[in-house]
Amino acid sequence: MNEHEIPPDGRPVDVYLDLLRIRMDTEDYRLLLRVVEPVLRAIDEDQLPTIDFSLDGHEADALPQEVRDEAALVIATAVTGRLDNEVVEISTDETGPVRVVTDAVTASDPARLDAIADYLRERHRQNAELRGIAEVSGLPTDF
Repeated sequence: MNEHEIPPDGRPVDVYLDLLRIRMDTEDYRLLLRVVEPVLRAIDEDQLPTIDFSLDGHEADALPQEVRDEAALVIATAVTGRLDNEVVEISTDETGPVRVVTDAVTASDPARLDAIADYLRERHRQNAELRGIAEVSGLPTDF
């Protein structure tokens, strides 16, 4: 969908949600809304300290992968205002498979995907180092 196809008073995220409502199973769509509504409300109220969302963990494990992917795309659309976001899976030896939301151009560019993989490796290394420091210091390591 091009920007000129979006109604003047419509936000891209609203257009995307309308398309999902038509395309998705009703129960999956309701599940999706339960996941994204608090985040969308926080975005609307400018109450987000960062733009780092995790759709992993205990509660998210119960969600079908399609719903998790669509939730990530809805949130990305709300944050970026773009409708060309894609979920790509990047795998490294250190992290295993990681699902990342990016724009369509980046998703189709192997060099840019390699740069994201390098970032994931470095972030994993830093987290491991911080966990080690926290453990030695007697601090919680579940970050």
